[in-house]
Amino acid sequence: MTPVQIKTNSLSDTILIIEDDKSITRFLTVSLQTNGYKTLCADTGLSGISQFFSANPSLVLLDLGLPDVDGFEVLSQIRDKSDTPVIIVSARDQEFNKVNALDNGADDYVTKPFFIGELLARVRVALRKKQPKAAEDVFELDGFRLDDKRRKVFVDGNEIHLTPMEYKLLHLLVSHAGQVLTHAYIIKNIGGYEEHADSQSLRVFMANLRRKIEKNTAAPRYLLTEMGVGYRFIDE
Repeated sequence: MTPVQIKTNSLSDTILIIEDDKSITRFLTVSLQTNGYKTLCADTGLSGISQFFSANPSLVLLDLGLPDVDGFEVLSQIRDKSDTPVIIVSARDQEFNKVNALDNGADDYVTKPFFIGELLARVRVALRKKQPKAAEDVFELDGFRLDDKRRKVFVDGNEIHLTPMEYKLLHLLVSHAGQVLTHAYIIKNIGGYEEHADSQSLRVFMANLRRKIEKNTAAPRYLLTEMGVGYRFIDE
């Protein structure tokens, strides 16, 4: 694997790598430092937890298959005290592992082997999510505009009329742009939906949303499906 350099302004961000495979750790370290990040490394879960609380990094890259404690336990200990972004980087590619990690507070999940360019993009997304939101409550991207103060949505300048539930769903996804939200997370965080919620109902809502805001529902630009896991609104 060859490190990739992508322009970044995150010179002050420190990333903690919790990974027991030394070759992957070296590769991640070189790639991240090449792109202006500072790095810390831990090869066990317990040392990773210790470094996290002593160094207060900006983001954590966490392997699940650690030699002493499972990565899920590390994630749990971090989430008990902090909302620092955590990206899982694991060889476990089963859907239930991804869903479990995201439901328990991981910001993203990358499966090994991975492309470093994609991982760096996900790092940038997670770090942007950590920044304070703009006061005007307006989200704009590639012809899409959500004005939360006016509760209006526009695509290419045309207003899109949504039902209250469709707006709640879209607002939730936009508020976490770039982040995969699991079915369970979406159902839990949309008020007034829980009592009659299931994955099939959610798919119906998503299909209706896509018909309204996407030019081509077969190749959506904004609302992406992570098969078996959940949905994601694009961020770049």
